[in-house]
Amino acid sequence: MRRSTNLWLGCALPLAALAGCAHAPARPALSANARYVAMGSSFAAGPGIPEPVATPAARCGRSTNNYAHQFARMRGLTLVDVTCSGATTAHILGPWNELAAQLDALTPDTALVTVTIGGNDVNYVGSLMNASAEREIQPPTEQAWERLAQNFDRIAAEVHRRAPGARLVFVDYLSLLPDGQPCAGTPVSPEQAEMLRRTARRLEEATAAAASRAGAGLIRASALSREHEVCDAEPWTSGYAAEGRGPVPYHPNRDGMRAVAQALDARLPR
Repeated sequence: MRRSTNLWLGCALPLAALAGCAHAPARPALSANARYVAMGSSFAAGPGIPEPVATPAARCGRSTNNYAHQFARMRGLTLVDVTCSGATTAHILGPWNELAAQLDALTPDTALVTVTIGGNDVNYVGSLMNASAEREIQPPTEQAWERLAQNFDRIAAEVHRRAPGARLVFVDYLSLLPDGQPCAGTPVSPEQAEMLRRTARRLEEATAAAASRAGAGLIRASALSREHEVCDAEPWTSGYAAEGRGPVPYHPNRDGMRAVAQALDARLPR
């Protein structure tokens, strides 16, 4: 049986505005040309989705059709996209080689911030890739989960400090593995699949808890995509390619990114 598909939480109220918590200040509607900063990992950047953003930092794999770009076009927002494939919470909080901390993109006039992060902190997709290549995998440690929760809170605190007028919205990861038997696109053992599903569920829970603690909004991309996983008829993510050809394995496709953009558009006030 599929799980609940409550896609949006604003301060723990299913259809509440982002200012739904008593401690959160009221936010005006997003106006045209409002500054929007997108932060996160590859599930926000969109590697392999046409058309790539040429500069800067080509290694980040940003696409002009990731959810941030699609949503910014829908609303006429001024987008600053600092998402990067492989990023962890540490790379939002601090520099990563030649890249500045993603938080450094924030300015006092920023009106909207979206964050999709955490999967690399607990090696979620990396473990799925290793399992598909017939390698052994281990679940994340409790220390990794504790560090992730702490860094979620640090990110939220810095967003509120640097951009006090901004809406903060956490967007969790699109779902990858079906609840039933793995398929050709997910060549992992049933035991590995269950371990990975537990990691995915806990990542969803950790993201939702962080949003609640921060008084932030939450787009449950994980729930939104339950009928569009790798093994479904209309997947919003790619499967595994043993030969290394085709789209980036286990990552959102353009349709998945469009669905997230549409969820943002449906839930954020105009």
